[in-house]
Amino acid sequence: MSGLKRIMYAFILMSYSSCAFAQGTQSMVIDKADTVWMIVATALVMFMTPGLALFYGGMVRKKNILSTITQSFASLGVVSIVWILWGYSLAFAPDVSGLGLIGNLDLVGLKGVGFTSSTYAATIPHQLFMLFQMMFAVLTPAIITGAFAERFKFRTYLVFLVLWITLVYSPLAHWVWGGGWIAKQLGALDFAGGLVVHISSGIAALAAALLIGKRRGYGSIPMPPHNLIITILGAAMLWVGWYGFNGGSALSAGFLAVSAILTTHIASAVGGVTWLLAEWIHRGKPTGLGFVSGALAGLVAITPASGYVTAFSSLIIGVVGGLVCYAFVSIIKPKLGYDDSLDAFGIHGIGGIWGAIATGLFASLAVNPAGANGFFYGNTELLIAQTLSVIVAVVYAFVVTWIILKVLDITMGLRITEDEELQGLDLSQHGEKI
Repeated sequence: MSGLKRIMYAFILMSYSSCAFAQGTQSMVIDKADTVWMIVATALVMFMTPGLALFYGGMVRKKNILSTITQSFASLGVVSIVWILWGYSLAFAPDVSGLGLIGNLDLVGLKGVGFTSSTYAATIPHQLFMLFQMMFAVLTPAIITGAFAERFKFRTYLVFLVLWITLVYSPLAHWVWGGGWIAKQLGALDFAGGLVVHISSGIAALAAALLIGKRRGYGSIPMPPHNLIITILGAAMLWVGWYGFNGGSALSAGFLAVSAILTTHIASAVGGVTWLLAEWIHRGKPTGLGFVSGALAGLVAITPASGYVTAFSSLIIGVVGGLVCYAFVSIIKPKLGYDDSLDAFGIHGIGGIWGAIATGLFASLAVNPAGANGFFYGNTELLIAQTLSVIVAVVYAFVVTWIILKVLDITMGLRITEDEELQGLDLSQHGEKI
């Protein structure tokens, strides 16, 4: 038997033994209904990454549509591998030092991640919880691509995925969901990813847009979307997938999942209508792109609050989310002049910040006894905790993303050449076209 085969067999045996050990030491309390719901929710969240690919793909120029879509699918592949090998362990393994900063390496290669329950989800298999969280990790860096669309080197992007998930996403996930200091010491709430997913990706998108610079001709030549039908289809996929994103974060098939799905739909619907009306008043015409952008803003804003607020509160969150995101995308961004190509920062960053703050305003123990009351229910402390958590997430995501991109720019280069940009990324990076 060759040395390589011996290593492979040893690894397989170690993985099998660790799963068997996990099953032998944990009580089997798996609930079939919860498990079925979480399988569906996991599939819905996975569906969001192809949805984002189409949402973004329709908004770029024809010569870049395949490259834009490929970036999202590359995240689906690369991040899944990183998550299995070490990302999940950094995020959800027991803390290294007791300070709540990062998980240890006990779960590397899914060692010990078996078919019984975990400390994070008592009624579903540990492997299913890991898989559900994987889909969040996959989607998050794909969101960032909207900021540097049409000008980023693909090979550099692949390395960026590995570094960003390792150094930004996994620590934040540990701080918020993995027993880390933001949840335990600070007491901040994030039901489904306002801090971990949307603020982290939105702020990283801003750092990328500022560092890589504008597309050639930005502001002087027209850059209309190639196919808004594709974008609207992608938005529909995102909207449906978000029921699993937020509803699945209840980790059970109960009333909390229903409440989260209800608030999710209300905020999205209201966000779409609000953006549409704001655009109609501001620009004189309502657009399909405007409605789906507002719906996405509402979805982002409700994400951290979805399992903690009432239906009426979600309506308010959706209205404000639609308004503030519209303002940043249509009024503030043109004045500042930065090129966040597909508004990853304007929607995910700004919407995520508002959603996290709104959680501190509208959260209610009557909705979720595991949460806390917010400002409007007599608890100022939660609003303070939410505000501090936003500041931490913004600073950490921006600084670390900036450092990662700087190092990659020096070593590999971030931006394609002028000729490649004129030719388009579909041909220059992938050798294909529609």
